[in-house]
Amino acid sequence: MPDDREHSALIAGGESDRVEFTAAARDLDKIREAICAFANDLPNHRAPGFIFIGLNDDGTCSDLTIDDQLLQTLGGLSKDGRTLPFPTMYVAKRRLGDRETAVIRVDPSENPPVKVDGRCWIRTGPRRGQATPDEERRLTEKRRYANLPYDMQGVGGSSVDRDIDLRLFEVDYLPSAVSPEALEENERARLEQMRALRLIAPDGPPTVTAILVLGKDPGLWFPGSYIQFVRYDGENGTDPVKDQKEIRGTLTQQLRQIDELLKVHISTGMEFEERHQELPDYPEVALRELIRNAVIHRNYENSHTPVRVSWFSDRVQIVNPGPTFGEVTRDNLGDPGVTSYRNPTIAEAMKSLGFMERFGTGIQRARAALRDNGNPAPEFAVEDPFISVTLGARA
Repeated sequence: MPDDREHSALIAGGESDRVEFTAAARDLDKIREAICAFANDLPNHRAPGFIFIGLNDDGTCSDLTIDDQLLQTLGGLSKDGRTLPFPTMYVAKRRLGDRETAVIRVDPSENPPVKVDGRCWIRTGPRRGQATPDEERRLTEKRRYANLPYDMQGVGGSSVDRDIDLRLFEVDYLPSAVSPEALEENERARLEQMRALRLIAPDGPPTVTAILVLGKDPGLWFPGSYIQFVRYDGENGTDPVKDQKEIRGTLTQQLRQIDELLKVHISTGMEFEERHQELPDYPEVALRELIRNAVIHRNYENSHTPVRVSWFSDRVQIVNPGPTFGEVTRDNLGDPGVTSYRNPTIAEAMKSLGFMERFGTGIQRARAALRDNGNPAPEFAVEDPFISVTLGARA
């Protein structure tokens, strides 16, 4: 963050394509749009934009109370899943002379266009508005491809026409990833739509995400991209196998199939206390969240190992190929608020298609479901190059 003197100078210069004043924080959607516009950096300043919460249009103080709850709410806007790809932003409280304000600094995105609920926002001078198709194309051309994560890179040798299920893109993915209003206004060709959604690399081939989410045969390009499910009749891997399956296809097909398989294998018993109630040996939501977490965050770049779900008589173990990533470490894995995305575009696609409610909350939902069902807390283990989580059966 700049120091107070620099903040005062920004305020003195008034609203511009790098500065916005907001008197109140009631309309979080407007703040999201401003974050999106600064992240897109259409004027190409290559410098951060600033939103000052608690200032009137003329830069005077609006007497808004800047408390910890407000700062926490503003900070959560970066990872609530509505602004994608995730903006890089910082929130702080500042007292500048007689003005108390919350300052949001937004860094330019390396992977524009950034969108809120499928709509692309830009800022020209002091005005904010939706990008035209031509402006979106300009944003797409600004991407800094050398810095992109693996799931946004092109798959050499593949082609859109040969390897992507274009009907699946048009019927299933596109309506989920782009708002109906934006689709109705959209005049772009299919390839331009895919490029804007980060599904085509600059040199033409589909990206890793496109192959895994929309590919006709993802396993051809990523042999380990499947779920291996084994149900043992005992507590050890040497016991007889009751059921086993290799769940293949696109990631959405895999997650739908594993959801149905979980329903088959979860057992429900009757518990008698003040009143009887039916409780499963494992809550379905916990298993579902943790398996989805493994599929979305696994290492697809240099591992041919599948996600493994091993179901024993006393526990279920889920093994995710790949070490911890980014801010997540062996010590803070699973802690609330600690998230880093090895595969941000895959996560974005799964969120758009309804397989994620909010980013960074799956483990917390799983913990809560296990606790409410009477199961032990999940046990995480980091054994490079694997991460595993073990769920104990309800007693």
